[in-house]
Amino acid sequence: MLDFNIGLGGILLPLVLVLLGASFRILREYERGVVFQLGRFWKVKGPGLVIVVPGLQQMVRVDMRVVTMDVEPQDVISRDNVSVKVNAVVFFRVIDPQKAIIQVENYLMATSQLAQTTLRVVLGKHELDEMLAERERLNLDVQQILDSQTDAWGIKVTNVEIKHIDLNESMVRAIARQAEAERERRAKVIHAEGEKQAAVALLEAAQMLSVQPEAMQLRYLQTMTQVAGDRASTIVFPLPMDLLGRLLAKQSEGPETSRPTQV
Repeated sequence: MLDFNIGLGGILLPLVLVLLGASFRILREYERGVVFQLGRFWKVKGPGLVIVVPGLQQMVRVDMRVVTMDVEPQDVISRDNVSVKVNAVVFFRVIDPQKAIIQVENYLMATSQLAQTTLRVVLGKHELDEMLAERERLNLDVQQILDSQTDAWGIKVTNVEIKHIDLNESMVRAIARQAEAERERRAKVIHAEGEKQAAVALLEAAQMLSVQPEAMQLRYLQTMTQVAGDRASTIVFPLPMDLLGRLLAKQSEGPETSRPTQV
């Protein structure tokens, strides 16, 4: 009988030690344990040392850190019927471990699929120019939609970033031609604006010279001086009639003023 007790104790003692070892769980600071008792939710435990009764309780670990998920390239047709490939990265984390385990089977897979469909739906409502120029606004739109839909799963989407928008070769060439045409248009507009300003300045200068004939004569003499400095060619420069008339008038008045006065 004593041998039987010793043998039974030799069997039960290792079994008890194994059960005790299986009962103790250690959760890190960023981990939580969702504990089920007889299949029903009991409580969320952790971090630190957690005791789980084998056979009666089961525990599921949940990582509370921010998850960086790369969304696979999606074929998107924009509102102006341009086909592009878009990929993005989603940042999210679990804020309610109970919902993340109970409300959805696999919250990682569900969030990934939801991000793909949301990316296609949101970008499909915009034209290609808006995708390329307003990426920050599109990031915010996708993030808000994902955050509202994953709230029931206990997940908080903190940020969404569109990484690449890939175009086919024909569309790249078309965009390059469009950009070149836009630059030419701006150059022509700037040139026309300069011509307009120059014409206004010339008109103002002509009005000022017409008011002051002396200024016109000085400008004429200045032009003759500039032309005379170039000795490589001969230039016939017309003499203004008003200046010639004044010279002739002075010559005709000269002898009369020099005639002696008769007594």
